[in-house]
Amino acid sequence: MASLPPSKEANSLITDGSQAGGKVNALLRLVAERLQNLVRGCDLVARLGGDEFAIVQATCTKPEEAQLLAERIIKALAEPFSLEGEQISIGTSIGIALAPHDAICPDKLLKAADVALYCAKEEGRGTYCFFELSMDRHLQAREATKRALRLALGRGEFELNYQPLVDLSTNQINSFEALLRWRHPERGVISPEDFIPIAEDTGLIIPIGEWVLEEACRAAASWPDGISVAVNLSPVQFRSKVLAQAVDHALKISGLEPGRLQLEITESVLLQDNLANLAVLQELRRLGVQIAMDDFGTGYSSLGYLRSFSFDKIKLDRSFVCDLPDGPQCEAIVQAVAGLASGLRITTTAEGIETQEQLSILRASGYDQGQGYLFGKPVSGPDVASVIERFSAA
Repeated sequence: MASLPPSKEANSLITDGSQAGGKVNALLRLVAERLQNLVRGCDLVARLGGDEFAIVQATCTKPEEAQLLAERIIKALAEPFSLEGEQISIGTSIGIALAPHDAICPDKLLKAADVALYCAKEEGRGTYCFFELSMDRHLQAREATKRALRLALGRGEFELNYQPLVDLSTNQINSFEALLRWRHPERGVISPEDFIPIAEDTGLIIPIGEWVLEEACRAAASWPDGISVAVNLSPVQFRSKVLAQAVDHALKISGLEPGRLQLEITESVLLQDNLANLAVLQELRRLGVQIAMDDFGTGYSSLGYLRSFSFDKIKLDRSFVCDLPDGPQCEAIVQAVAGLASGLRITTTAEGIETQEQLSILRASGYDQGQGYLFGKPVSGPDVASVIERFSAA
């Protein structure tokens, strides 16, 4: 079983409108033709739906045969497709199940391939995985997390922690980033890395994200004037078409001034449908909130969005900070980003600051704000006041 996650170029096809839908269908037909050319006459190629295809190798007797076919497929589909004068690139993830080793029943064999496909997707584009029983256990654990997640919001199991962002010229706190935590009654604290992807896949991130906005705004409304709160937005939230209404509602019920709410978006939010994304950004801007590009420097289109939209802040990805002071390439990038932001009159924040040496380099490079364990770890809502007091007294 194969799935075809679109590349950055192919993402441009996934937009509203019949013309884009026609291009997607045309691309899928081209994919099917390549797959047909890779198999023998006795093999079966079928599209299961969406971007998923299945291939049945009727006379396959060895795992090596399936492995060779998977490698050929990945290589063949990595070659760009020519579509209406455009060069479109896609990626491929493949799950492999073998009969009778993994299953005899066709439905169970297909399910095993689907489980392997899921694991291949987790490893990244351009990979294949053979089914293993441990994968099924992993999937069952994921399903259990999914079921618990559906109940967590109603049971009040979520909480927010807040990490300070410090003005590097005054060494005073000017905002806190709200960080979601899930405190399960039996499993304890569950890492966001373990449940956020599931929440995004199921759409539960929409109500959870609305709760985060409301809770963060309520908390920030009790803080001293001039201290803002930053909330991260998921790509799924950004595409929900009700984001602006959710932000506006959170501001109104909390009484927080719009300028004290910062919305942080990563480049993955912006990769699809440029015009629609820009429309959402403009709608948020009209509410008066601040908009920051998070994890800056990790993707190819960041500079393009700085040209098309006036962000209030860019947050340098922590990967560039952690190699300071021993990484000369990282230091050059750190300085270049600071110079770029200064020219565009955009506030800069450096994430992941843990040492005084890193802080000195970032200050010398002209960064406006800093965030990291050097200034403080995330704290619960009731502890925010004492953190503010500690910095005020310093």
